[in-house]
Amino acid sequence: MKNCIVAQSGGPTVAINASLAGVISGVMNSSEYDIVYGSLNGITGILNNRTLNLSEIFAEGKPMLDRLITTPAMYLGSCRYKLPTADADPAVYENIFRFFEEKEIAAFFYIGGNDSMDTVDKLSAYAEQIGSPVRIIGIPKTIDNDLCLTDHTPGFGSAAKYVASTFLEIAHDTYIYKIKSVTIVEVMGRDAGWLTAASALARNEYNAAPHLIYLPEYAFDLTQFLADVKDLLTKQDNIIVAVSEGIRDKDGKYISASSTAVDTFGHSQLSGAGKTLEYFLKEKLDVKVRSVELNVLQRCAAHIASKTDLEESFKLGETAVGLAAAGQTSVMLTMNRTSNNPYTIEYSSSPVCDIANKAKEVPRSFINEQGNDVTEDMIDYLRPLIQGELCISYENGLPCYLPIKHLLG
Repeated sequence: MKNCIVAQSGGPTVAINASLAGVISGVMNSSEYDIVYGSLNGITGILNNRTLNLSEIFAEGKPMLDRLITTPAMYLGSCRYKLPTADADPAVYENIFRFFEEKEIAAFFYIGGNDSMDTVDKLSAYAEQIGSPVRIIGIPKTIDNDLCLTDHTPGFGSAAKYVASTFLEIAHDTYIYKIKSVTIVEVMGRDAGWLTAASALARNEYNAAPHLIYLPEYAFDLTQFLADVKDLLTKQDNIIVAVSEGIRDKDGKYISASSTAVDTFGHSQLSGAGKTLEYFLKEKLDVKVRSVELNVLQRCAAHIASKTDLEESFKLGETAVGLAAAGQTSVMLTMNRTSNNPYTIEYSSSPVCDIANKAKEVPRSFINEQGNDVTEDMIDYLRPLIQGELCISYENGLPCYLPIKHLLG
């Protein structure tokens, strides 16, 4: 068994293809593996036998890999498939490991977030149960930055850079009017406020926005929110507010929960924290109020990606191949920060069972006493992750990415 297979799952990011490129590069430079396959649409590609021979597609080497690194979202496509337990549906596992045997798969790399690590954990447990030699390794990604046991996650730095840049641009747009106004900007983050906190990086010598920041980790109070806004309006004309989509009250009720619907993994389907607060303020204040939802735009803005983010993501992919070749399995790759200034990290791994289905929240020391801003500790943590710019090729005035025709059929 000398081949391996890689898949991507969950929400897209700017950096997830960089990790894929790292896996492909790692296999090309390894004497342990012959072919690296790509599973289309996550684990479902293995179940439905929909794969690509990535060794053939990227045989050109560095030029193609460089283009893959700067291509946003997921070259292999994604899925939101929750793997059942082996006891509940053993046939699913039998099919997956039959596929591994037929393709002579020695290692499986799954690039994704928390739900993807759940799949890695379940497959790892089943492999151990049946004595399979297939090495199963998780490679982290998520703009939410909520995976445990790693300093940060690939994709977060680039999304943070987009969020901070967007807030600075919104500030420039807002300040041109000499009127009283409140602009509420909703940022992704159901249970963790890391990405919303990154809005604070927009502040500079002339811009203090966002003036208020609210994260899911601190109970949100509408009365206090109104008081915060009113107080600022006595001192300045324009207020810009950053809110996480997952802000909730002291009873744990989401401010934005529009229904009782949940997704495949049981996560609440949220909609409109910013819009909810916009309507609330319009009823209470005689000023201009608007809301902006960044939504999917913050996930795949490759034109403003963090070079640090993509370089680390690529390195994680390469490192995963080396760990599998060395015999490791049932782990997720991690990054450990060794210094803030100069910024340095070390690459390692942790048992995936200690990571799956857990979430890393923003620590209390990163949030101010009033719960409406972040501290300098947060800024120090965030700033290194957004550093560096990429050189992207353009054609007809637009970024030139790898084509994804294989996902459109």
